[in-house]
Amino acid sequence: MPNAIAYMMLMAWPVAALVFFQRLPLQRAILLCLIGGYLLLPPLASFDLPLVPDLDKFSISSIMALVGCLFVAKAPVPFMPRHVFMRVVVAVFVLCALPTVLSNTDAIVFQSIPHSSPITFFNDQLPGLRWRDLGSVVIGQLIVLIPFFIARRHLSTPEAHREMLLAFCIAGFIYSVPSLIEIRLSPQMNVWIYGFFQHEFAQMMRGDGFRPIVFLPHALWLALFMLSAVLAATALARAAEDRDKMRYILGVFYLFCILYLCKSLASLAYGLFFTPVVALASFRSQIKLALLIAIVGCIYPMLRNTGVIPVEAIVVQVEEFSAERAQSLGYRFDNEKLLLERAAEKPLFGWGGWGRNLIRDAETGRILSIPDGHWIIAFGTFGWLGYLAEMSILTGSLALLFLATRKASDSALSPYISCIALILGATMVDMLLNDTLVPVTWMCAGAILGYAERLLYPGLFDPRPSLFHGRQKMDARSANARLTSMMK
Repeated sequence: MPNAIAYMMLMAWPVAALVFFQRLPLQRAILLCLIGGYLLLPPLASFDLPLVPDLDKFSISSIMALVGCLFVAKAPVPFMPRHVFMRVVVAVFVLCALPTVLSNTDAIVFQSIPHSSPITFFNDQLPGLRWRDLGSVVIGQLIVLIPFFIARRHLSTPEAHREMLLAFCIAGFIYSVPSLIEIRLSPQMNVWIYGFFQHEFAQMMRGDGFRPIVFLPHALWLALFMLSAVLAATALARAAEDRDKMRYILGVFYLFCILYLCKSLASLAYGLFFTPVVALASFRSQIKLALLIAIVGCIYPMLRNTGVIPVEAIVVQVEEFSAERAQSLGYRFDNEKLLLERAAEKPLFGWGGWGRNLIRDAETGRILSIPDGHWIIAFGTFGWLGYLAEMSILTGSLALLFLATRKASDSALSPYISCIALILGATMVDMLLNDTLVPVTWMCAGAILGYAERLLYPGLFDPRPSLFHGRQKMDARSANARLTSMMK
């Protein structure tokens, strides 16, 4: 159980967020609120209020980022994209909750009938969704998209992209300290500070050592964030000059060592593949690769549902590398099969919340299968309608970026947007195995979509023409400051 410090942190974060927006530039305040909340606030702890979704580390940081933009910084946050397709999928993502709730009003009852007895024993039940749940589910869908809306408007310029990658890099360095402590002493930071361990401890052990988890839901989440930090440092090193380039290169090596020590095979494989791509490939090639990976992530569930994916052959190949990893992967595939059969009973709108999409014992209600990948959770909860809407937002952002930049030269592009696109693409691939879709992921997608729309619709956010020279766009304040210094 979370201790008092955990709930005090959740209550104190709104106050801290308001201070961020009062004292810091808007972009840095947004990044600190979202990334800081993700990394520092306690996992699992939440406030369960009536008629609204649970307020946890994800929702609190997202809501306070919106409040800070609207009421402190007085910065508008439009809730609908400019492109028609993106408007449609955003609307479907939010409103798909309506048919899901209305088609799941029946309760799921768990009961037992003893042998040679006419008596049926009622054991437990999962409640059906009610009319009053409509508002809560729709609000929950909107809260999920808040980082996406904010980033689309305020984190979609080359300067904001650099600030975002710098935030990933700095956060990776800071988080490496408690990570190294847990690698050496075992994962205890959350226990020491928040009074509980957030997952199964056995899963934090690999070989003769430990995997760090700190304040995230699982060690795999931390490894994926370290991957983002490695790629961010690589992109910053590529764009830097002179001494700064060497510093960033050293940072890449340090963060990659931390990524290796996280003992996550998937994230390490992403790092080995994507880091050279970010360092050497053209920006257009990186964007194409990110879009291709996202498309693969979208169609995998369809292929998995039809039995096209050779899961047994994949497990055999992995077993040649590591029997332990093969066993874990096989367990995931077995759970996916069971959950797909469950989801097939309500394929269009899904089963809704309350864990109704899970496989349970018919008599006791005990959970028999654990969902790992985000796609199977989204598919089972909101059906094909909700899943395709969600994936269309993420993949559509990359597709619009590709269309907006296909005729532009590399020198005319933001030198950082392709790295953000690859971070999003890597996360979408990881979502096939883990539930790693978090507010930071939506923030990356929003930054990508906003930049694409700025290219497709000039003047969409900035009615006045901007000063743009090569890769650097200089705002009016910095231009006036330089002019004043020259006159002096």
